[in-house]
Amino acid sequence: MFTKAWKEIANGKIAPVYCIYGEETYFIDETIERIKKALSVHEEVEMTMFDLEESPVDFVIDEADTYPFLSDRKLIIAKNATFLKAAEKGSEKVEHDVKRLENWLNHPSDFAVTIFTAPYEKLDERKKITKLMKELSVMLHAEALGEKDLAVWIQSEVASFEKKIEDEAIDKLIEMVGENMNQLQREIEKLVLYLGEDKMITSDLVENLVAKTLEHDAFKMLNAYLAHNVSEALRIYHDLLRQKEEPIKLVGLLANNIRTMNNVYYLHKKGYPPTQISKQLKIHPYRVKLMLEKRDRPSEERLLKALNELAEIDILLKTTGGNRERYLEMFLLKSL
Repeated sequence: MFTKAWKEIANGKIAPVYCIYGEETYFIDETIERIKKALSVHEEVEMTMFDLEESPVDFVIDEADTYPFLSDRKLIIAKNATFLKAAEKGSEKVEHDVKRLENWLNHPSDFAVTIFTAPYEKLDERKKITKLMKELSVMLHAEALGEKDLAVWIQSEVASFEKKIEDEAIDKLIEMVGENMNQLQREIEKLVLYLGEDKMITSDLVENLVAKTLEHDAFKMLNAYLAHNVSEALRIYHDLLRQKEEPIKLVGLLANNIRTMNNVYYLHKKGYPPTQISKQLKIHPYRVKLMLEKRDRPSEERLLKALNELAEIDILLKTTGGNRERYLEMFLLKSL
């Protein structure tokens, strides 16, 4: 869907109104950048931005209907189109004249390109304004890519710099960075820059160069603990303490990972395929894959016992003083 829209934009076929919805911000940001670039081929683009959580949609329409001063067409970005999602009456801070917007969509300005963004998982399909957006604008769904599509996208991004990446390096990159495509893109650019004249991004290069996220380190610490690798679990923990991470935050991350792991194993035992598990638990397929590939899976009893101990540590950290770092350290030292 985005590939087709981006190709049309690159060829100068730019629609007057776009509506981009979904939680993958990479597609939103990238589409805006491509439209901006296409409009500024011959001259500087005139751009105005509105946050529809703070400003009424009237401002957007008024701006779109005002002739540009510096160029033939101008770009208007209307962020957070809250009126497209389901919401309780009276919960919105700003009142939008949706009726006026519905009428305007039938005859949008030809000297303005207006982009509505709705960074929400779903839109309210029952609303007339949602139906009209689908009918009268270029509607694009910014959803997270599946495991295979994400790997293909990474290969494509690397290839755009005339470089290559090993399959193991792709897996390592996703494992360390997660599925955030904006962050993945930044790390790819850094890896390519480091390569210089070399052509191949290896797994070792990713391991040494990519910035580790807190979530990645917490997941690695849990895996080391469950594998009875006490020294590795403690090494990661002490590194995180040196980075000024709070023990109570780490306890929460470990507990959340254990709950997710337990749910993945339970659904898998019930016969759910990995893709269905991913949708059910709302986690990326690659994370499910990592958990299911573990050879020595911890038993449900062991996971629940660890979760119970973390709950007790959480209470201690909230109610007592003393050496706060010691409580989680003692947990990691005891192998269940």
